Amino acid sequence: MGKSQETWNKKEREKQKQKARKEKEERKQERKENTKKGKSLQDMMAYIDENGNISSTPPNPLKKREIKAEDIEIGVPKQRPIDPKDLIRKGTVTFFNEAKGYGFIKDLENQQSVFVHVNSCSDIITEQSKVIFEIEMGPKGASAVKVKLVS
Repeated sequence: MGKSQETWNKKEREKQKQKARKEKEERKQERKENTKKGKSLQDMMAYIDENGNISSTPPNPLKKREIKAEDIEIGVPKQRPIDPKDLIRKGTVTFFNEAKGYGFIKDLENQQSVFVHVNSCSDIITEQSKVIFEIEMGPKGASAVKVKLVS
């Protein structure tokens, strides 16, 4: 007599498949029983409040704000033209190394320290000199250009 074609491993796999089918059928039956058919449209509706949170109550029409399409900015905001008066600043030279030809000016408006090079100066400056200058962004940060002594 020949050996049975079904081995123990095949029987185990078949049992697992039967068990998985049964569990799947049970879950399907459970979902069918728990569905709430006949819900009204109002019960299924969800709203978003002014803070962006999902809510079941409709928004208050009194809190509604009108927004113009032109006011919505997508991407990088438009750069407003710079007034030349805003570029001219006043300050005091806090440090200046004449041998190396550079120093720092303390802006009187925002107390920011700005780098200055001797090539950017139209007058000879020393420490504690009162100056008028313009700020220009360089590769390493802000630097003062068109530096002049205040009379």
